[in-house]
Amino acid sequence: MQYVMLIYQGQAVEQQAALPEDEQKRVHADYRAINQMPGVTPMPPLGLAENATTVRVEGGHTLITDGPFVGTKEAVGGVFILEAENLDAAIAVAARVPAARYGGAVEIRPSEVYW
Repeated sequence: MQYVMLIYQGQAVEQQAALPEDEQKRVHADYRAINQMPGVTPMPPLGLAENATTVRVEGGHTLITDGPFVGTKEAVGGVFILEAENLDAAIAVAARVPAARYGGAVEIRPSEVYW
């Protein structure tokens, strides 16, 4: 089954930036190792939420807003697709994501097709 793994940075960016250089290198190595796992389709890193542009259509008019659609402390900082046997296997991979250890979280969603 495919799972979409949403990485919420939360306080992880600040906490990781405060780590000693060798620990920061370990964090980057952890992300590289996850991206190289069989069954993982990595996506490019997302930019900062405050640099986002949000588009909505209301009453036939396109509305453009600078910034994310919702204000949140835990903006999505990355996404990857995981092919895993079951949810338990997906949870095991999510637990390896450094952001989950440093004040962030990983949301797991089964990939579903609606059309």
